[in-house]
Amino acid sequence: MKIKMDVSLDPTLGCGQAHRWRKEGDVWTGVLGNEIVEMRQLPDGVDITGSDKRSEIERYLGGDDDLDEIIDSISKADPYVAGLASNCPGMRILRQEPWECLATYVLATNANVARIGKMVESVCDHFGTDLGRRHAFPTPGQILDKQEELPECRLGFREDRFLILAERVETGDLDPYAMKELDYRECVSALKEIKGVGPKVADCVALFAFEHMNAFPVDARIQKVMENIYGVTGSYTTVSEYGMRKFEPYAGYAQEFLYHAKFIEL
Repeated sequence: MKIKMDVSLDPTLGCGQAHRWRKEGDVWTGVLGNEIVEMRQLPDGVDITGSDKRSEIERYLGGDDDLDEIIDSISKADPYVAGLASNCPGMRILRQEPWECLATYVLATNANVARIGKMVESVCDHFGTDLGRRHAFPTPGQILDKQEELPECRLGFREDRFLILAERVETGDLDPYAMKELDYRECVSALKEIKGVGPKVADCVALFAFEHMNAFPVDARIQKVMENIYGVTGSYTTVSEYGMRKFEPYAGYAQEFLYHAKFIEL
């Protein structure tokens, strides 16, 4: 199945938004729902194998976004970001499944991208539905059914909060999907009430799962970039609010370019 769209797979799938994509040769392989999906870059889009869900994959790849409008907006806001965007055409923000995104970012606390990927894959291998070469991301019920195996995933201090999250979602005490109806401030506030979710994780989930394009997650790398490029220092709120004001309504896209600045500068 071929999908015609303006998207570049390498920065989109390889920039740390999601953690289940692996590239071998020219093929990106990942798991979407209960399907093992392979993607190959085409000059005018993507070649897909493993799924015939065209509309779902287009949406996952950010096909609803008007990339020309977005790049024009953030480029007008700042010449440095304009240069980054020009050097990295086709990078898009993925539309991730809410439960999987939230659970993944609870695991992402104080961990680098490689460590996050190992933890997520271990959780999937232990609890997720076997799809053959890979396992699906587990449901909360699948995790709870074999929770005695959780220590084998080596999640460290994240194990307790990951289990609590699964319990809350399974019992209905927490409904990640209902958060789609909240505006940005309400969404972040609700997310931060979850054990293990601080401001940065809340902003990541708001951006990647709930389409709040003005979210501006701040980690150590962004803190450094914002200080070096814009002279902005201070608390999480100070730095994040500056980014949101400067690049609204698409601060999330600007953040992605800034996060990967060292890889895409010429």
